[in-house]
Amino acid sequence: MVAFGKRLKETQIQEWQGYYINYKLMKKKVKNYVQQIEVSEQSREYVLKDFSRILDKQIEKIVLFLLEQQGELASRLFILGQEHDVLVQQQDGSKLSELQQSYRDVGRELLQLLFFVEMNAIGVRKILKKFDKRCGYKFTNYYVKTRANHPYSQLRQIFKHVGVSAVVGTISRNLADLQDNKGNYTSIYDHPGLPLQDPIIGSINQAVDRLTNSTDFLHYLGKHALILPEELPTPSEDHAANERYHLMSLLLNLANAFLYMVNTYIIVPTADDYSMSLGAAATLCGAVIGSMAVAQVFSSVYFSAWSNKSYMKPLIFSSIVLLVGNTLYALAYDFNSICLLLVGRLFCGLGSARAVNRRYITDCVPLHLRMKASAGFVSASALGMACGPAVACLLQTNFKFLNITFNQDTLPGWIMALAWFIYLLCVWTTFREPPMEEIEDVLLPKSNSGKIENGFVQKGITQPLLLSEEETKQDEDEDQDCDNSEESAEEIQKSVTSIVSAYKLLTPSVKVQLLIYFMLKYAMEILLAESSVVTTYYFIWSTSNVAVFLAFLGLTVLPVNIVVGSYLSNIFEERQVLLASEILVCLGIVLSFHVIIPYSVPQYVCSALITFVAAEVLEGVNLNLLSRVMSSRLSKGTYNGGLLSTEAGTLARVFADSTITLAGYWGMSRLLNVTLLPSLFICIFSIIATCFTYNSMY
Repeated sequence: MVAFGKRLKETQIQEWQGYYINYKLMKKKVKNYVQQIEVSEQSREYVLKDFSRILDKQIEKIVLFLLEQQGELASRLFILGQEHDVLVQQQDGSKLSELQQSYRDVGRELLQLLFFVEMNAIGVRKILKKFDKRCGYKFTNYYVKTRANHPYSQLRQIFKHVGVSAVVGTISRNLADLQDNKGNYTSIYDHPGLPLQDPIIGSINQAVDRLTNSTDFLHYLGKHALILPEELPTPSEDHAANERYHLMSLLLNLANAFLYMVNTYIIVPTADDYSMSLGAAATLCGAVIGSMAVAQVFSSVYFSAWSNKSYMKPLIFSSIVLLVGNTLYALAYDFNSICLLLVGRLFCGLGSARAVNRRYITDCVPLHLRMKASAGFVSASALGMACGPAVACLLQTNFKFLNITFNQDTLPGWIMALAWFIYLLCVWTTFREPPMEEIEDVLLPKSNSGKIENGFVQKGITQPLLLSEEETKQDEDEDQDCDNSEESAEEIQKSVTSIVSAYKLLTPSVKVQLLIYFMLKYAMEILLAESSVVTTYYFIWSTSNVAVFLAFLGLTVLPVNIVVGSYLSNIFEERQVLLASEILVCLGIVLSFHVIIPYSVPQYVCSALITFVAAEVLEGVNLNLLSRVMSSRLSKGTYNGGLLSTEAGTLARVFADSTITLAGYWGMSRLLNVTLLPSLFICIFSIIATCFTYNSMY
C-alpha cells in the first residue's frame, strides 16, 4: 500500500513532458507571424485566428491531461477507501498510520499536478505577452475576453477546480477520520470549524488560491509580515515545528511587537513640546523620533543573527535595553539634556526585536497556524500604532515625586519603562526556549530536480516550460525577471549568508517594490512625525488634539485591510490596486501643500487621511506581491525577506525624520512645503518605475 502511494517514478515524469505548452513552437510561430505582418497588412486577421487555434489546442492538451490525472488520483482514493473500511474493523494502529501516509502521498501528487497547471499558466501568460509585444496589437485582450466566459472554453476549465475540490474533500475527510489513529473519529461535517491539522491540505488550498487569484482577509493580512512561504515541509520539519510550538511564548512574542509599536508612536504628539522645553527648536522632534529608527537599522541585523541561536535571550536583552532607553528619555527633562533625550531614543531603537518576532513565527509555529500567527503579528503592530498616541492623550498631568518630574513629556517614557519591566518578568518566568536543533538541508532527489519560477518548485518536472538561459539571452524580448528568479532545486535549500547575496537575488520588479515600500514609509513618517509641529503652528492644536488625530489614523489600518483583503483584491489585479494606490498617495501629498489660500483644518485632515489610507492599502498590496515574487531562499536565515523590508522601511523613516530636522533651518512657515517636496519626487519616481515594471509583477 505504501509502495502504491509513492509510485511517482521517473518514467511517469517523462510522460508529463509532452503535456506542457510548447513554448518553443509558439515562439517560432510568433516570429513567423511578425514576418507575415511585415509583408501584408491583410494577414493580421489570419494571424489572429491561426494563433488562437494553435493556443486553443495547447490549452486543450493541458486540460485533458489534467482530467486524466485527476481520474487516476480518484481511482487510487477509491482503492484506499476500500482498505480504510477493512482496517477500521481490524483496529490495527500501524496499518492505519500507513494508510494515513498514503492519503498524504495522494495529496502531494495532487499538489504536484497543481504546480504543473501553474507553470503552464505562467507559460500562457508569457506567450501572450510576447505576441502583443512582437506583433504590435493586443491579442491578449481578444483571447481572454472571448474564452473567459464561453461555456465550452478550455481556458475556463482550468480555473473551475471541481475535480480538485472533490479530491481535497476526500483526503481531508479521511485524514480527519484517521486522526490520532484511534477509534474516536471526528467528522469534518459535524464540526465544520475544526481546523485541518495536516499541512498538505493547507498547501493544496494555497496552490488553488494562487491559480484563481483568490484571497481572504486572514491570508492577505498575514502576508504583511513578509514571512515568506516555504515549499511543503518534510514530515521531520513539521514535527520539529510542532515540538517547538508554545502558545504562551507566541503570545509574548506578539506582545513584544505590540509594545514596541506603542513605544515608537507614544512620543509623537509630545516630541516637539519636549524639545522646546529643553531649549531646542520644535523641529528637533524629527531627530528625536528618527534616532530610534537610526538604531533600528543596526539592531535588526544583529537580532536577526542572534535568533539563529536563541529566542529568549534576544527578547530579554531587548526588554532591558528598552527599559533603560525609556528611563533615560524620561530623565532628560530633569537633567535638561538634549543629548540624554537622544541617547534614550537610540537605546529604544537598539532594542527593536521585530526580526526575532518574525523569525519565531517562521521557525516555531506549525504550518497550519503560521498564517494566523503572521496576521496576529501585523494586527498587534497596527494596534500598537493606534494605542501609542491614544495613551499619550491620557497622560495630561504634571506633578513631582522625589524631585522627578512627571508630565505629558516624561510620562510616556516612565509608562513604557514600567511596561517593559513587567514584560521582562513575564518573559523571564513564562517564555519557553524552543530546542535550537540544527536541521540539515534535505535536497530534492535528482529525479525530481527542476527549476523554480517565481518561488515555486516544479515538483519533479524536468521539462523546461520556459527557455533555457542561453536561449533567453538570444531573445531580446524575453522577460528578464522570470529568468533571474529561476533557482536550482539545490540552491533553494540554502539560506543567504550576506546582504550582498540577498541583494543579488532581487529581480528588477522586486527592487521596484522595495522602492515603493521606501516611498510609502517615507510619506507616512513625514505625515506622522511632523503632525504635532504643523498642527500647532497652523491650527494651535493641543497635545490631546494631535493624539486623538493620530490615534484615529492608526485605527483605520485594520478596517482598510479588511476591505482590500476581502473585496478589492478579489475584484482587481493587485498590480492595478498597487498603481492606483500610488497615484492616490501622490494626490494626498499634492493636496497637503500650502499654496496661496490659507491653510485650513479640512484641507489638512482630508489630505492626511487620503495619504495615510492610500499608503496603508499600498503597503498591504505591495507586501502581498513581495511575498509571492521574492526568492524562496529569503524565507530563512539571517538575511531574510522580512529583514530586507524592515531595513527599507527603517531607512525611509531615518531620511524622513532627518528631512524634518533639516527643514527647520528654513523656518516654520516653510517647513510643510519643504518636507513634502521630497515625498512628492520619490512618489512620482516610484510611479514611473512601477509603470516600467508593471507587466513583470506577479
